[in-house]
Amino acid sequence: MLEPDFYKITDKDILFEDNHLIAVYKKAGWIVQSDDTGDPSLDEMVKAYIAQKYDKANGAFLGVVHRIDRPVSGVILFAKTSKALDRINKMFKEREMHKTYWAVVRQKPSQMEGTLVHWLVKNPKKNITTPYNEQVAGSQRAELHFKVLGFLDGYYLIEVDPITGRPHQIRVQLSTLGSPIVGDNKYGYPRGSRKKSICLHARRLQFIHPVKKEPVEIFAPLPKDGFWDKFESFSK
Repeated sequence: MLEPDFYKITDKDILFEDNHLIAVYKKAGWIVQSDDTGDPSLDEMVKAYIAQKYDKANGAFLGVVHRIDRPVSGVILFAKTSKALDRINKMFKEREMHKTYWAVVRQKPSQMEGTLVHWLVKNPKKNITTPYNEQVAGSQRAELHFKVLGFLDGYYLIEVDPITGRPHQIRVQLSTLGSPIVGDNKYGYPRGSRKKSICLHARRLQFIHPVKKEPVEIFAPLPKDGFWDKFESFSK
């Protein structure tokens, strides 16, 4: 049983905020939006945080613009106004949001740097995605760039820049290199994590502010869990 405070947003979880947007640190294990588990969702936690912070008796508006998988940690961006929501949604659709992830793998990738292109098919019943090297019925094109940043204590740190945003894309595409993400037994790692997390972290978001038209760069610190911490030495 998780402690109640595990599901509470505080000031230290806020990575960026202005009148239009709020970026929050998502812990591995949190869901971004409600699902059939009935567990607390990040969007509801952030709504409660905003309502309390700004004394909004009728609640707060919050728009979900993107998601990351439940076992993944890192930065999540929300819109605080409908105008910002519409513009951010358009930016994601037109690939004007630059997302960077860090992943830790045990097996050395077959390439140290490169671009991966696959066609992915998701099975919603089993919640698993299958990659193909060519287009097949019901598939979506997936593309990402990756680079091995270094090697430490038997593990490789990989930086990933997804060009598309498909379900489980980074997880399944890295597995095609023979390098499943640590803890991700769904895609080939030999065992799962007792914390129900995988070593994939949404590290950075870069974009032009939809209202102010200024460059924005948001970093999410690595989880302080005794494992991720050691990779801070690779931070630029």
